[in-house]
Amino acid sequence: MENTTVADVIAQACAAHGVRRAFGVPGGGSSLDMIEAFDRHGIAFQLCRTETGAALMAAADAEIRHAFGVVVTTQGPGTASAMNGIAHAALDRAPVLFISDGWAPARAAYDTHQVFDQRLMASTVVKASTRLDTDDPARELADLIGAMRSPPWGPVHLELTSEAARRTVAVPTCACAPAAATASAVASAASHGDAAQLLKDARRPVLLVGLEARDAGAASQVMALAERLRCPVLTTYKAKGLVSDECGWLVGHFTGGAAERECVDGADLIVLCGLDPVELIGKPWPYRAPVIDVALAAHPVHYLRPAAGAYGPVAAGLQALLAVDAGSAWPPAEVAALRAGMLARLAYPGSGAGLSPQDVVETAMRVAGPARPAMTVDAGAHMFSAMAFWQARAPGGALISNGLATMGYALPAAIARSLHCPDEQVIAFTGDGGLMMCAGELATAAQAAGKLCVVVFNDAALSLIALKQHDRGMRDAGVSWPQADFAAVARGFGMLAHRAHTQAEYEAALRQAFQCARPCLIDVRVDPSGYGRQAKALRG
Repeated sequence: MENTTVADVIAQACAAHGVRRAFGVPGGGSSLDMIEAFDRHGIAFQLCRTETGAALMAAADAEIRHAFGVVVTTQGPGTASAMNGIAHAALDRAPVLFISDGWAPARAAYDTHQVFDQRLMASTVVKASTRLDTDDPARELADLIGAMRSPPWGPVHLELTSEAARRTVAVPTCACAPAAATASAVASAASHGDAAQLLKDARRPVLLVGLEARDAGAASQVMALAERLRCPVLTTYKAKGLVSDECGWLVGHFTGGAAERECVDGADLIVLCGLDPVELIGKPWPYRAPVIDVALAAHPVHYLRPAAGAYGPVAAGLQALLAVDAGSAWPPAEVAALRAGMLARLAYPGSGAGLSPQDVVETAMRVAGPARPAMTVDAGAHMFSAMAFWQARAPGGALISNGLATMGYALPAAIARSLHCPDEQVIAFTGDGGLMMCAGELATAAQAAGKLCVVVFNDAALSLIALKQHDRGMRDAGVSWPQADFAAVARGFGMLAHRAHTQAEYEAALRQAFQCARPCLIDVRVDPSGYGRQAKALRG
């Protein structure tokens, strides 16, 4: 046994789980104690400009490292401001330890300034909450970490007073070490047998790969199964890169919309490989082929009723399918034609002034050359082209908010990616509306990021919302603003910055951005005229 503070118990546990950086905006309470404790245990504290941005960085950090991220805020307004980022972590299945300041009971007895029930507010988006005020805080913390890592992955809340953080406790020296993972049963024998028979009988199976395929070892099993079956593969947005976009069996993305329907309609068996229903866009399931659901756990609300399920570690479920003597009758030429057809349907049909969003994406990829940068993308109409035409080669090669689909995500996520690998190029594709929501984080990028290039699709509007407005026969109102000069804003924060109105200007700006080791922003005037037809082709 050893005596230590609760703050050190937390920091030691985080370090034992591989945390190397916490994100946040501190206040005057326990957040200051945590910064000191983190420093004692080799964990850097990254000061952010907004609590929402800090929470989004922690969630991206969790995805990148396949572990949990940490965000620290003050109580009251700091906790409230973080909620959008914590909601993203919940719906995009990112394990995040959210540590907020709190009020000691003695102070809460008389103080109402900034006071509200923080745990109640967070309760709808976190999996568990505690104050570490028992005699065994290490066990409380271990249970909290366990909740983050149980399916579906997600955030937890630790409301910590400064008094609690400084409290001295006796803790076993092994208490903060990560517990050994326990493998759960993959499936019942009957369900396993059903899945095997379905796969054996199938002649035209299709693999739909989702975010749970980020589970340890699952990505390689997906690739092995695709090669074994020689069948089409589609990934959700969150799974982009788990199967290389340059793989011959990859057709494109599965969103629950119209673009993928030609491929999936031709299947006689659909295999969900870690697909979480939170990833889809909310339309009824249109397919009649039987479904095998390989997932971490059965989802209580789903678009379909699977014919067979394998629940537990996704890699183990896929390994069981690999043992089945099965193949397919898909001609490679047909799969290639399906891929070409999907890309053709999503091609940008614009005809206005400025660069097309597709050109913005494909030019960046061409100028970057063989050393393909990691990419982050914001919610908004520009996301259609970014996801369709950016070719990710590896897991973690593309980060997106999909379950929550929040704007203001691309820049914080790109900062987290750059901090993780400061010598590697990162590119953030953001709309002008999304950047306005987190513009202060440009200062964080200038201070802390490395080879980060922010590309702003500037069309002076909330283009995706404008499309919905037009679809409902409404007049243009409340969805546009005077065109901003984001390059000037970025320079004010200390970044290199360019404006581009032509293809030549954009290419020159990209070459400069990719050649320097400092963060850079490129403000690109884009043509929004084709968004409507592109959205119709994608979603129906």
